Amino acid sequence: MARRALTDACLAVVQAVRALPAAPWAVACSGGADSLALAWAAAHVASRRGTPCRAVVVDHGLQPGSDAVAAGVAARLAALPDPGGRAGGTLSLPAAVVRVSVPDAGDGPEASARRARYAALEAASAGRGAPEGERVLLGHTRSDQAETVLLGLARGSGTRSLAGMPAERGVFVRPLLGLDRAVTAAACADLGLTPWTDPHNAERRFARVRVRESVLPLLEAELGPGVAQALVRTAALARADADLLDSLAAGVLAAAPRREASDRGPIPAELDAAWLAGLPPALRDRALRAWLAERGYAEASFGHVAAVAALVTGWHGQKGADVPGARVVRRNGWLGTRPDAGADDYDASRGRC
Repeated sequence: MARRALTDACLAVVQAVRALPAAPWAVACSGGADSLALAWAAAHVASRRGTPCRAVVVDHGLQPGSDAVAAGVAARLAALPDPGGRAGGTLSLPAAVVRVSVPDAGDGPEASARRARYAALEAASAGRGAPEGERVLLGHTRSDQAETVLLGLARGSGTRSLAGMPAERGVFVRPLLGLDRAVTAAACADLGLTPWTDPHNAERRFARVRVRESVLPLLEAELGPGVAQALVRTAALARADADLLDSLAAGVLAAAPRREASDRGPIPAELDAAWLAGLPPALRDRALRAWLAERGYAEASFGHVAAVAALVTGWHGQKGADVPGARVVRRNGWLGTRPDAGADDYDASRGRC
């Protein structure tokens, strides 16, 4: 039987996946063009390699009929076209549907849904029956990366925010960051796959939608083509710088003067404020962020870290700085964390650096 050659768009997606090391894969698939093209390419490559591959469809439950949409995506993945195989052949990608709860954490539905989704995907990769060493493939493209960098620039959150999304972090891998969104849409069209269109992608109340539909096209029109590619290059440069600074800060924090006990309750691993004051700001703030993460307060934003840094650089007897889940307090020249953000603590030395 004759075999059909892959189109340029399909081949581009396949080559991006083929560049990954052989390993069991779980593809996060919403049914949109990006994740659908990725799921097809992963199934295609895995079938040739003989390695395990499956899909995970996360149902956020945020829209009426979301369960039916998720079930439909799983059904579509069970019979994917196989143009590189024998005529009329299909690929079957087993898919599990995972329903998640999206609590209102006060930072918007997008952020809450993202946290719930990533937690579910990470749990699925570590769950019972998951192959050892399984990696979770995400369908983010170069277009998504450009939008992420622009949003980070608008937030003013520093180098790490400008670094965008990493190609790899933990179990998560993003093989399509080198491809534009138009390529995945063309691949789906060439394969005869009809992607699901998330209604939220058309709601302009979301900042990312406004960036996609208005801001980036305006920048391209006014500054010329190539803005998106320039933003992606910026992300790569910023990531290299941020990785180096984070590594240096981790080494600095490991050597930090600490005390492990307090006579006024559980304030573990307190840091010497005078020692912190002697650090360059770029290292000090990163060391503070890493220290907060050690304590379990990894959600601290730029503003939170700046408020904590003010306990070191702008000390005037303030009662503390609140971070998500705790208050950082200064007492007798040492910084500590208390889980009860309403604690009424102060530095008895007042004028001490």
